[in-house]
This record gives sequence, structure tokens and C-alpha cells, in this order.
Amino acid sequence: MKALTKKDFLLPATLLALSAVPMAGGVARLLSFAAPVTPESERFVVAPAPVVVHIISVALYCLLGAFQFSSAFRQRWPLWHRRAGKAIALAGISSALSGIWMAQFYAIPGAMQGPLVYVVRLMVGAAMVTAIMIAWRSILRRDIARHEAWMIRAYALGQGAGTQVFVLLPVILIHGECVGLTRDLLMTLAWAINIVFAEWIIRRSTKPRTKAPDFTLAPSRA
Repeated sequence: MKALTKKDFLLPATLLALSAVPMAGGVARLLSFAAPVTPESERFVVAPAPVVVHIISVALYCLLGAFQFSSAFRQRWPLWHRRAGKAIALAGISSALSGIWMAQFYAIPGAMQGPLVYVVRLMVGAAMVTAIMIAWRSILRRDIARHEAWMIRAYALGQGAGTQVFVLLPVILIHGECVGLTRDLLMTLAWAINIVFAEWIIRRSTKPRTKAPDFTLAPSRA
């Protein structure tokens, strides 16, 4: 079996780096439950389940997903790819639905979630669930190219928070706090960047395959 090279780790490492700051923020949010309640944390303490589900599912989705798009990892550990894919699908749907719940029901200050980003969050959550379901149905039909394309789209949407760090940080460093419509526009831009990049990746993919290799998510007959 061919040994893995540094190049094989480049894509997973990049995706893990993109996930680092949002996941650190998630850990900090979980730890805040042990601290005194503040006006900013009150909405999470009153209804902690959605945010806990969201943080854990997003972490699993981003961490496991980082290795799913590396062909070297898929070929070397096909069984892991299949099993991890099922966990990723569940985590992705859980993160999307919990994100929709939080956007809809948490009393988020208008400075942190205006009408634009509220609508975009609902659309992104619904799009993630739809993309994962299409991807799952495609792999059951052994349509590998379609499966990969929709999982790339779903993962790009799920990584929105990582890109938002890089989009918002320069503005915050230059102008200070970023709130209101400016924040909404920049957060929306981050998701748009991810989608455009995902479509670029899909377009430059190799020709479609018709037969599923052993590392797919298709259920085994055992």
C-alpha cells in the first residue's frame, strides 16, 4: 500500500485550520455554562440543548469531514470512510436543524443577527439538510459524482463560521466592533465565498464515475 505523503495531509490540515477558531468558540460556550449567568449567555442557559447539540455536531462534522475529501485517505481506509460518512451525515443534519432552531427561537440581539443574516441562516440550514439528503440518496444509487458534488456543497455550507472569522477579523481589527447590517453582509459574504469555491472544486473535478468504489457510503451486504 502506498505510503501517505505530506501532500495527502494538506487538504485535511487546511480544513482543520479553518475549523479551529469556531470550535474553540464552541468549547468556550460550553465552559460558560459553569460560569455565572450574564445577559449575553442567558438565552443559552435557559435552553441549553440546541446550542450543545449544535456545537458537538458541528465539531464532528468539520473534524471528520476534513478527511473525507482526501482521495489518499479514502483509498487507504475505505471502511473508515464509509462509517465516518454516516456519522458526518447525521452530524451535518443535526447541526443544520439545531442552527435553524437557534436562529428562530433564541433571543439574539439585533446587532448580532439582523433580518438579512436571520433569513440566510434559515436558508443555509435548509440547504445543508437538502444537500446531505441528495448526497445520501445518490450514493445509494451508486452515483459517485453526484454524491461527491453534494457533499462538497454541504460541507462548504457547514464551514461558514470558519470563513466568517477571516472575513470579519480584518474589519474588527481596523474599525472595532462589527455589528448590524455590516456584520450581516460580511457573514453572508462568507457563505457565498464557500459556495463559489465549492462550485469551482466541483467543476474542475475529474470525469464522472459510474461504478461505486469500495470506500463509498453504500451499505454493506454483511
